[in-house]
Amino acid sequence: MEKLAAPRGTADLYPPESARWQALESRIHAIARRFGYGEIRTPTFEATELFRRGVGEATDVVEKEMYTFTDRSGRSLTLRPEFTAPVVRALLEHHLLAQGPQRLYYVGPFYRYERPQKGRLREPHQFGVECFGYADPEADVEVMHIAAELLRAYAVEATLELNSIGDAQCRPRYREALLGHFGPHRNALSEDSQRRLDRNPLRLLDSKAPEDQALIETAPHFESMLCDACAEHFARVRTLLDATGLRYRVNPRVVRGFDYYTRTVFEFVSSALGSQNSVCGGGRYDDLVATLGGPATPGVGFGLGIERFLMVVDASGKEPVQRTGGIAAIALGEAARTQVFPLVSTLRRISDGIPVTMEYADAKIGAQFKRAERTGARAALIVGEDEVAEHRIALRDLERRVQTSLQQRESLEATATEVLAWYRDLPESSQPDSRPV
Repeated sequence: MEKLAAPRGTADLYPPESARWQALESRIHAIARRFGYGEIRTPTFEATELFRRGVGEATDVVEKEMYTFTDRSGRSLTLRPEFTAPVVRALLEHHLLAQGPQRLYYVGPFYRYERPQKGRLREPHQFGVECFGYADPEADVEVMHIAAELLRAYAVEATLELNSIGDAQCRPRYREALLGHFGPHRNALSEDSQRRLDRNPLRLLDSKAPEDQALIETAPHFESMLCDACAEHFARVRTLLDATGLRYRVNPRVVRGFDYYTRTVFEFVSSALGSQNSVCGGGRYDDLVATLGGPATPGVGFGLGIERFLMVVDASGKEPVQRTGGIAAIALGEAARTQVFPLVSTLRRISDGIPVTMEYADAKIGAQFKRAERTGARAALIVGEDEVAEHRIALRDLERRVQTSLQQRESLEATATEVLAWYRDLPESSQPDSRPV
């Protein structure tokens, strides 16, 4: 029988790595709430037309990377290849913009059919924020600060790179300048760049093909062709970044892969992974809501790939550690298990979040201590033959190797309360958890 395996480009997540993801997601939720953003969750599949109209027919995502299928009713559906267009669809469907500006964030998977490689899966996960209703440069800087706060929480060293790609007023002039620069050298360009040249020459600036780099280096800069309104917006973004102390550098080669971006675009880049240097990216998309049938509504946001981010954290070696914690119940023999099991149930009910674990199979006490340490437990509750006979419980500080004894009380809740009081009085752990959580 053929061995079953996860589809190529996907990955299973299980302990202890899943605990690491939970810790990251908890920080994400806390940071987003601190900035006043609320969580939005959209379906994993949408009407294909949403992405054709929103992301752009000429993008690599729509042309080559979408998982599209026809359902039993003949409708064309697509697994979401990105989040912004679905969020806009939800805003319009539920009339959320009528309530005023919207600050939203999301965490979840999306889907791209591309060659899997380290840090780039076919089912990657993303944290992103979307701020709708503010055309002001302050909104641009706000979303940059959210990303910067997550990077700071993990001590990730990354540089904010900034550019402006103008709007419908000044972009046609820049498009003509790019055509004039790249057009005479069409045959020297990579195959993808030749294809993009007529459809969206701005995308050539994002090419990684070696044969394109010399021409990209000498391409005209957008900043010199911005209209007055876009130039003023870009200058104000830089002034605000300077005022708030968020360091950046202007990089005229920063563009984004989707057609809906306007004005400000940015990336946080890190040298930790070599050529795969982008940690997260985003920008402004003031025309997207109108493109999808809604009222003219400015928007700005970013997306951060979780797998890529954790790779950068690994490379930096500066991930925040979590202290050991929790109580492991060790029962030696069936009589002890009969006595300890209801106590464990009571501890879990009243422990207010303190983890309580218990092994149910027979094993020697040394083996049970090792299992307790693997779970990250700080303390052990031990009941053997002597404790059963004397109605006692042994309590052991697994870090300091110090043990004491507690007489069982008349009720389970009273005993559990004393156990928890003893646990909370333990000195603060001096040992960081060595597990990758």
